Amino acid sequence: MMRSLWTAASGMTGQQFSIDTIANNLANVNTTGFKKSRVDFQDLLYQTVRYAGTPVNAGAQIPTGIELGHGVRPVATQRIYTQVGFRQTDNPLDLVIEGEGFFQVLMPDGTLAYTRDGSFKRDGEGRLVTSDGFTLEPEIMVPEDAVSINIGTDGTVSFLIAGSNDLVNSPNKIELARFVNPAGLKSMGRNLFVQTAASGEPIEGTPGLDGFGSLAQGYVEMSNVQVVEEMVNMIVAQRAYETNSKAIQASDDMLHTANNLRR
Repeated sequence: MMRSLWTAASGMTGQQFSIDTIANNLANVNTTGFKKSRVDFQDLLYQTVRYAGTPVNAGAQIPTGIELGHGVRPVATQRIYTQVGFRQTDNPLDLVIEGEGFFQVLMPDGTLAYTRDGSFKRDGEGRLVTSDGFTLEPEIMVPEDAVSINIGTDGTVSFLIAGSNDLVNSPNKIELARFVNPAGLKSMGRNLFVQTAASGEPIEGTPGLDGFGSLAQGYVEMSNVQVVEEMVNMIVAQRAYETNSKAIQASDDMLHTANNLRR
């Protein structure tokens, strides 16, 4: 069987994977704090027919060899953590990180997850939680008689209590976490990530200090998906898919011709 059939087939499979990734990016164009992904490809093993540098007569060497590749495969989906902008909501429980860092979220099993989505709510007990009800860590408890909440750029939380003109500070501050390799975090869906061996251990700190981004109240982070860029990438992947299918068709035509040879 002709090698080109399998080589071109691997190209079609790789471009299908690229289209799937682009489709997920476009689907999350309005997802708060979403970070787009990019597919990285890698060529497959090569069959060496003749090695470069093989000696020939009179001490001469072959300057270039003969190698036949076997196609391509997706090797990584790189998550891009650039920021493109914020959207003002005037909701006092909406927070955005201006710079590096993740909010820490306590999961039901007691483990920590991490998110860039700062659209928090208040549950029935007054705790700040995500849209799925997962508690922000450290726990921030809003008093029942609080009429307003103020969150500083350094994570300090204070409340204005009904019938009083004095601000009451929360015993806990909002802390952030960052990673040596945030691209190594595992996506869980629901705008959440969990650490892996590739991401390294979380480094906790105060917003605005030691390389952590500062907080801004009343804003949410927009998705960094650029629709025009994704549409161009989709066209490129589609044309590459079509070109690989043409290579399969050409190989099939050559096999057809060979099978119909007569003496």
